[in-house]
Amino acid sequence: MTTLFTSTQLGPLSLPNRIAMAPMTRSRALDNVPNELMAQYYSLRAEAGLLITEGTSPSPNGLGYARIPGLYSEAQIAGWRQVTDAVHAAGGRIFVQLMHTGRIAHPANLPQGARMVGPSAIAAPGEMWTDSEGMQPHPVPREMSEQDIAAAIEEYAAACKNARSAGFDGVELHGANGYLIDQFLNTASNQRSDRWGGSLENRIRFAVEVARAAAAAIGAERVGIRISPYGVFNGMAPDAEVDALYLRLVEALNDIDLAYIHIVDHSSMGAPPVSEELKAKLRAAFKGKYILSGGYDATRANADLDAGKGDLVAFGRPFIANPDLVQKLKTGAELEAPDPDTFYTPGAKGYTEF
Repeated sequence: MTTLFTSTQLGPLSLPNRIAMAPMTRSRALDNVPNELMAQYYSLRAEAGLLITEGTSPSPNGLGYARIPGLYSEAQIAGWRQVTDAVHAAGGRIFVQLMHTGRIAHPANLPQGARMVGPSAIAAPGEMWTDSEGMQPHPVPREMSEQDIAAAIEEYAAACKNARSAGFDGVELHGANGYLIDQFLNTASNQRSDRWGGSLENRIRFAVEVARAAAAAIGAERVGIRISPYGVFNGMAPDAEVDALYLRLVEALNDIDLAYIHIVDHSSMGAPPVSEELKAKLRAAFKGKYILSGGYDATRANADLDAGKGDLVAFGRPFIANPDLVQKLKTGAELEAPDPDTFYTPGAKGYTEF
């Protein structure tokens, strides 16, 4: 028995192992509503200690990608209830990741009446896929007013309540990878001069207020947050204050008593590494559980858990073509390689059928 397969407590949940399935966009939610195919996908992976869903928008404004799910309508709550019922029937535990895409969007991917918004009127570099128009450049978002910011915070809180109505065990706030919360943290996308930009205290304010609202809505013990120090995805550019920013953020989140922080280190995929020094400081500073992620195998996962570097380890892409990943990690069986051509396509191929 290795540490990866020992039990641990996460808020009110008793986890049978320390394996988390990382959130991964899969773009199977037709009309932005979860469906039976998605219920099958998640329930097949329910042996993980904790499942974290793909990014799910708390608002029509946050549906930046084609076919990603939301959690703001009755139809979406009912669709997610299919998923959580299937996962719980299979013995699993599941958090929904709330992801407002902010400026990482295109009008062709948004429902009627929704708007592209961001901290500042600065377009993200590059292009994104739209089902109706193919690849399109990111447009300039509307700079959020005080009223827009207050509304977005309330949308997160409402989505947390909807998550519990849909049967989720908790919520992970997506504060990483260049989406709305991260856009407020990073000077590449936040060039405001009001109380939401500029100083470290101002740039962490949106993340902290969203976390506070989520905790008030469903209890802090059911809320985690994912962050990506040094992340460059979606046009992010870490500045000289990045270490101080994230340490200050974690200190502020301690006051809310969140269940966990989930640190993204995508250096295994070519991104700049999160320094071991910063990881250790964040680990020491945060009072809740700490989820490690980024290119792990069982050997490295056990070594880092044994060294006290984290409490759980998240696996992403290995879960795509290996629904039985937990058993394979336990026995050392060879893993199947996923097919990148099916990562974001509609249908069962590369999702529940291989």
